[in-house]
Amino acid sequence: MTPVELSRTVLRAVRRAVDDGELSVTVPERAVVTEPGPGGCGDFATTIALQLARPAGQPALRVAEILRTRLAEAEGVRDVVVTGPGFLNISLDEQVDPVAGLVREIREKGARYGYGDALAGQVVALRVPYEVRAEVVADAVVRLVATQGGRATVEHGEPVNLRPVPAPEDPAPLGPDAARWALLHPAPHDRPRITADHLIQRESNPLFRVRYAHARVRALSRNAARLGFSAEPGPVGLVDRSAAGPFGTRALGAVRPPGASAQAAVDPFGTSAGAGGRSLLGALASADAAALTNPADTGTGPSSSPAPPALAGPLVPSTAPALALAGPVPLGPRASAPAAVVDEGVPTPLLTPLADHPRILAVAATRRAPDRLARHLVTVADAVLPLLPCVLPVGEEKPSAAHRARLALAEAAGTVLAGGLSLLGIDAPEHL
Repeated sequence: MTPVELSRTVLRAVRRAVDDGELSVTVPERAVVTEPGPGGCGDFATTIALQLARPAGQPALRVAEILRTRLAEAEGVRDVVVTGPGFLNISLDEQVDPVAGLVREIREKGARYGYGDALAGQVVALRVPYEVRAEVVADAVVRLVATQGGRATVEHGEPVNLRPVPAPEDPAPLGPDAARWALLHPAPHDRPRITADHLIQRESNPLFRVRYAHARVRALSRNAARLGFSAEPGPVGLVDRSAAGPFGTRALGAVRPPGASAQAAVDPFGTSAGAGGRSLLGALASADAAALTNPADTGTGPSSSPAPPALAGPLVPSTAPALALAGPVPLGPRASAPAAVVDEGVPTPLLTPLADHPRILAVAATRRAPDRLARHLVTVADAVLPLLPCVLPVGEEKPSAAHRARLALAEAAGTVLAGGLSLLGIDAPEHL
């Protein structure tokens, strides 16, 4: 059962409670399921009871108990526990793997993952002023409406019904991709920034993070093929290598290795402040190179890929069609400390935004808000980046089922990133 399917199961439980007369509420459009918080248990948790308590005129704990009995009867649900003020903690059947199920769905649908019928048969007439940002936003809305089964037309003239705050200056010098991002990423009521920040290859640039994450996923797929294995959905069994190697990162869901400090500073990418203060982006490039152990993958053979690039400094002039990087990353010696293996589990920081992608597309289309999709892609990129150092085997490791599952999960994120960028009219580079 995927998170999307579980969300529908929760809504069905609410609808049954309403039909049975135990709840007098309007069934919400969606039920958010996330990883359990502190004090929680199970595979997923939802705050739907807290959300419905006030309109139902009942205590949240009473609402939670009403929903608990119905959720416990649902297929694929093993147990439901109420904790705190009314959190519903849901445990799935052991044979149900939400990661593999979601990854398989994304692999099957490809770039069409998330498409729906929220606007099926509808014609959305957009009337925009003669202004560059309005034109770009309208173009993106046309693509988004099509993902929901509708059709959008663009006209000029009054009365205008799509008028984002105009750009303060011509964005063309940024190049087509950065210019579109600069106009689409801010909310329509926010003034866009037309600055060179969109051309900087640093973590502070959200467009760079999104495109870099996609390019690294594609590189991992190529490197995995050289090592003789491919992606296959399954349990990911993450490994924490924060104590072994130059990248100072902690894998999703990992535990602290024995003797490691609990006070290690962590940046927004999950990067330890140790390891010489290296950023996660630079660490990933080093990790990919270190994982390739035969000559053809180390830059010495004719079939080798280019050396991992450095990730700091300005980009090439804005006329370049894609973001470019300059200079190799020096690889430091790998530490000999053993990796700390953690129990197999659900990498929910990545699973949640992947599962939420269909809802984001529907909201972006119905509300004519491509900025929702742009910000969602940043969330997906930030969630997948900490996974990447654990995808390929390192040193004497042999490719395992866990490596294949991690690669499948990473490729699923890459599919979402590529599809989202395409809907925004932005290139998703294979190499960066």
